[in-house]
Amino acid sequence: MELAEIRSELEKTAKKLADFRGSLDLEEKEARIAELENIMTEPDFWNDQQKAQGIINEANGLKELVDQFHSMNDTHENLELTFELLKEENDADLQEELVSELTELVNQMNEYELQALLSEPYDKNNAILELHPGAGGTESQDWGSMLLRMYTRWAEKQGFKVETLDYLAGDEAGIKSVTLLIKGHNAYGYLKAEKGVHRLVRISPFDSSGRRHTSFVSCDVMPEFNDDIQIDIRTEDLKVDTYRATGAGGQHINTTDSAVRITHIPTGVVVQCQTERSQIKNRERAMNMLKSKLYQLQIEEQQAKLDEIRGEKSDIAWGSQIRSYVFHPYSMVKDHRTGAETGNVQAVMDGDLNSFIDAYLRSKLAE
Repeated sequence: MELAEIRSELEKTAKKLADFRGSLDLEEKEARIAELENIMTEPDFWNDQQKAQGIINEANGLKELVDQFHSMNDTHENLELTFELLKEENDADLQEELVSELTELVNQMNEYELQALLSEPYDKNNAILELHPGAGGTESQDWGSMLLRMYTRWAEKQGFKVETLDYLAGDEAGIKSVTLLIKGHNAYGYLKAEKGVHRLVRISPFDSSGRRHTSFVSCDVMPEFNDDIQIDIRTEDLKVDTYRATGAGGQHINTTDSAVRITHIPTGVVVQCQTERSQIKNRERAMNMLKSKLYQLQIEEQQAKLDEIRGEKSDIAWGSQIRSYVFHPYSMVKDHRTGAETGNVQAVMDGDLNSFIDAYLRSKLAE
């Protein structure tokens, strides 16, 4: 990279940092951090551990955002000084070091920009992720278990915690359904990009004739709510069933009917939870899941009305997949909403989803 190119890149990074400073509202975020830290010193702070953890996660997320901005700004100032020195002294090693550090700063700023995009209501919340295989029996159920592994790996790489709220094993392999709680700052903000139908094309390991099969799994993603929202749920609108819980693969089978299934009669929405040994706790978690689903339903109804006014149509059939994963006759994963694609299928199945999530969030910003 020549000096003129370095100068141009430094000017671009300076402008982007100025844009960050304008959109970030550092003073407001620092005031919120101080407010949260003050709440953490209250003697009854840990009385509600779930709420306390949410406050800690929010504070840590805001601190990371503010600290990263200051760090990048300091790095840019140092690079400007190095550039001035380089103009006076023609030092090839110093120029190579400057280019390397500038490239690293640009990469950091791109990642930072993605975090800054997560400013929608409830983006910061934990996420509830559900997987439901479509028609196709064992083949689709196996695809469901592959996606379960993919999202678990992705969450672990992000430093998020994963809890299995409900798990129904497939008849021969895979899953019939699974519900995960993915806990961490901005979990919902990232995972909302994954909501939709995921399509797999491969040679089926369950087909003795070695034929190519196409399978579908729907992924539903909602923010987790505790006391964040008020949803009016009448007791008479609920049908509550209890049953004996079974873990993945049949582990830790309870000897009591601790698992809870709640049906919201007016909407037909069904939620179930079996992660706790206590029926009371499972019911409490299931009610929070129901709250999240009903809120999501409200948002989708509002969006449908807007689309109708605009004359837009959205097909929710299996053919409207958001992403295709092709294992045969070639290797490719392609997101149909953004055009983002990669030939490294194995990396994606091991949880490398950020390029797709990044492309989706940036596409929503451009709308």
